[in-house]
Amino acid sequence: MSEKALIECVMLAAGLSSRMGDWKMMLPWGAGTLLDSALRSAFTLCDRVILVTGHRGNELARYYRGQPAITLVHNADYASGMFSSVKCGAAAVTSRRFFLALGDMPEVSPTVYSALWQHPDHDHCLVPGYDQGQGHPVLLPAQALALISNAPADSSLKTIVRQIGTCTVDVDEPGIHCDIDTPAQYRQRAELNRLLDTLPRRRINPHGGR
Repeated sequence: MSEKALIECVMLAAGLSSRMGDWKMMLPWGAGTLLDSALRSAFTLCDRVILVTGHRGNELARYYRGQPAITLVHNADYASGMFSSVKCGAAAVTSRRFFLALGDMPEVSPTVYSALWQHPDHDHCLVPGYDQGQGHPVLLPAQALALISNAPADSSLKTIVRQIGTCTVDVDEPGIHCDIDTPAQYRQRAELNRLLDTLPRRRINPHGGR
């Protein structure tokens, strides 16, 4: 019997949070942090998350140390832009297809990951769509690894996606558009999350395990 294919996600958490004015990855969110929430959703489907750190990466390394389902990869060149983190994370991928997610998107629901993974198209970049707009995470096909690896440093994920082509997977999930970039966004969304947290719901370990 062949082994079950590993489902992997590259999650980017390397940025400076310059628009926030404060480092946002460890901001309180529900019972944990903003990044915990993003990880929690990924782990409802994924077996392994490759967490790309940069700014204050040593703090994330301490926080998630000893979590076997999280592989910490530090991008020393994080200040050069997001694509350097994409390249760094993709270099650690061992599966054929993989998710690419953003650590500052705590409202992505588990159903988004499931909808993308269950879609029959394995040849294009699968992008979730809601209210006539595309969002995150994205599910990249096998050919993306070589394209990312061989792309120049000044390239971008959008360039890679255009080369491969996209397929939009419609979901009823506004969280695919909700990245937390400013203090006002954080206050508004965190308050709504606190209200939702008063409702009973299944708790999922943000450090791995389904």
